Amino acid sequence: NGDHLVVKVVNQVRYNITLHWHGIHQLRTAWADGPVYVTQCPICPGGSYTYRFTIEGQEGTFWWHAHTSSLRATVYGALIIHPFSYPFINPKREFPLLLGEWWNANPIHVVNQALRTGTAPNVSDAYTINGQPGDLYNCSEKDTVVIPMESGETNLLRVINSAMNQQLFFAVANHNLTVVAADASYVKPFTTSAIILGLGETTDVLITTNQPTGRYYIAARAYASTEGVAFDNTTTTAILEYKSAMPCPKTTAQSDCPRPIFPSLPAYNDTATVTAFSRRLRSLSDNISVPTHIDENLFFTVGLGLNRCQKNRSNCQGPNGIRFTARMNNVSFVHPSSFSILQAYYQGINGVFTTNFPPLPPTVFNYTGNVSQALWTPVPGTEAYRMKYGSTVQIVLQGTSIVVAENHPIHLHGYDFYIIAEGFGNYDPETDPAKFNLLDPPLRNTVGVPVGGWAVIRFVANNPVGELESLVPPPPDLPEC
Repeated sequence: NGDHLVVKVVNQVRYNITLHWHGIHQLRTAWADGPVYVTQCPICPGGSYTYRFTIEGQEGTFWWHAHTSSLRATVYGALIIHPFSYPFINPKREFPLLLGEWWNANPIHVVNQALRTGTAPNVSDAYTINGQPGDLYNCSEKDTVVIPMESGETNLLRVINSAMNQQLFFAVANHNLTVVAADASYVKPFTTSAIILGLGETTDVLITTNQPTGRYYIAARAYASTEGVAFDNTTTTAILEYKSAMPCPKTTAQSDCPRPIFPSLPAYNDTATVTAFSRRLRSLSDNISVPTHIDENLFFTVGLGLNRCQKNRSNCQGPNGIRFTARMNNVSFVHPSSFSILQAYYQGINGVFTTNFPPLPPTVFNYTGNVSQALWTPVPGTEAYRMKYGSTVQIVLQGTSIVVAENHPIHLHGYDFYIIAEGFGNYDPETDPAKFNLLDPPLRNTVGVPVGGWAVIRFVANNPVGELESLVPPPPDLPEC
């Protein structure tokens, strides 16, 4: 906390790239946030850009990743901000564990094929822990990640879901996990046998090596909430190895060594376990300032939509000859191409974006019911919603069943927010506020809107990115579009 980071990125690949520092507030330094065409234009092949920002008032487990197309599938890493002291027992050791996805194909080609055909991207071929799929896959039997620990010590696992598309269950065989932080915010500790991580989420857990000397699998597998939709139903593994245990020689395939003990993971569609885990997350302190007076009361529907294919596109393979798209309040986001949104805002350039994003759904409907196909097609646009600096904000994030109901991860750049309630079905403004937790709700930067359900978040719009006099000028090496 307080450190100033200077990271020069030199693009030596053949694709445009940017980097995002996931969870970092970027106070006054939005030029370093990284979402392509939002705060910067991409770093072109052969180009470079230096990200400069200061860590202010933050500590815990963060991560960084590419924020262009599907480069995030392989370009990511942990970003740990160490505290001066922990509000729990000091761990003997710390281990970052990054969960990822792997395709036996160029992930750029996977996404480009989906964009070209209008279908969903092909599912991954494997999940990974710290870059390795583990010994349940033939391709990495000799390269399974091994985490060594001494018997009788308490260690901290910093678990990060850096996968592209999949929420993941995570467990360690025969060892309880004590959850102490989520998205770099401390929570009231609780013990569980397995955790669930949505896309982009981080969870810190304490683990005590109090089992018989041996080797124990660390494992992760999918939580797939959407019925009838294909997903990667494989399991990635690493190995927790007590140092006094007989090690497996590095030249030997793990499958030829005595099999470690395997954990019990929830079923892939165990929404009840996911819901129960989410409801156990509470802020460590009861003395927090959840906004109660609301200046901006917003309601966003989130989900899928379908667009008509361009004329003479014979390879358009979506349902009934149309293509999938994402939508929020019936708007499907369109990237600018000549300037980033932040650059256009800072320099007063017209025609790049509009400020008419709807605060409420343009049409009220039965969001999680049988939705008329007349409402399936969103409007394309590059639309922003403006609010005053210092406004207190409540957003109801309502999932929809348009095309199919699914869990939707929502990450807010530049802010943390309190998740004050979650539920299933349509949000009811008359009865559901009675469920609000205003005492100790979890502080997060990412929320998974439940499948066929909703979530309510609150925050104060106090990041001065919108105050031009507070925003540092654009760096001289800011990439051009």
